[in-house]
Amino acid sequence: MEFFKIFSVLSFCVIALSTITTLVVHAAKFDITNNCPDTLWAAAVPGGGKRLNKGETWTITAAPGTKEARIWARTKCQFDANGRGKCETGDCNGLLECQGFGSPPNTLAEYALKQFNDMDFIDMSNIDGFNVPMEFSSTSGSCNRVIKCTGDLVGQCPNELKVPGGCQGPCWVFKTEEHCCNSGNCGPTNFSKFFKDRCPDVYSYPKDDATSVFTCPTGTDYKVVFCP
Repeated sequence: MEFFKIFSVLSFCVIALSTITTLVVHAAKFDITNNCPDTLWAAAVPGGGKRLNKGETWTITAAPGTKEARIWARTKCQFDANGRGKCETGDCNGLLECQGFGSPPNTLAEYALKQFNDMDFIDMSNIDGFNVPMEFSSTSGSCNRVIKCTGDLVGQCPNELKVPGGCQGPCWVFKTEEHCCNSGNCGPTNFSKFFKDRCPDVYSYPKDDATSVFTCPTGTDYKVVFCP
C-alpha cells in the first residue's frame, strides 16, 4: 500500500509540474517600451501598471485563453506613495496598478489569446480616441505582424473632439447611435474617417473589423511601443 501511496503522490507531482510548465511555456510575453520623450505610465488589463521613463521597458505575460485584454499609455500622472492619484489621459480609477479599463482618450492595443483555431486575435483601436502614438507587433518568427498609429492625431484633431492631452473618440463626445453603434448596425462617419485615414490598420468605429483585426498563432510573443 505504501508503494501505491508514493506512486500516487509522485504521479500527482509530475502532472502538476507538467501543467505548470505548459502554462509557463505558452504564456504570451508582452514587452512594453516607452520611446516618447516624456515619462508615461503604462497600463495593462490584465497586468496592472508601471511608470516608464524614456527608453524603459516593462514586460508582462498573459495566459492562453486571456481575452478582452488591453494595453495603453497614461499621460501626465501623479501618484502618491500608496499608488493613488490621477492621469490626464488613460486614467484607471485613480490607481497606479490598473484593475479596470482606462478613461478615454487612450490609444489601445487589444488582444485575445488562444481563440478559434488556436489563434491569437490582436488589434489597435482609436474608438476610445488617441493620446499617444503606438505600435503593436509580433516578435516571434511564427508571425510577422505590425500595427501602427503614428500620425499627428492630436495636432490635427477636429475641434469637436479636442480634449486636453488627446483626441477624443466621437462616441464619448456625441453619445449617439451613429457613433456608438450600440445596435451593431452602423457605418463609418466623417469623424471615424479622420482616424482611419491616418491609421488605416486601426479600429476607427465598432464595425471596422474587416481592416482592423489580425491573427497570429498561439504562442506568439509581442511588443507594444509608445512613440515608435
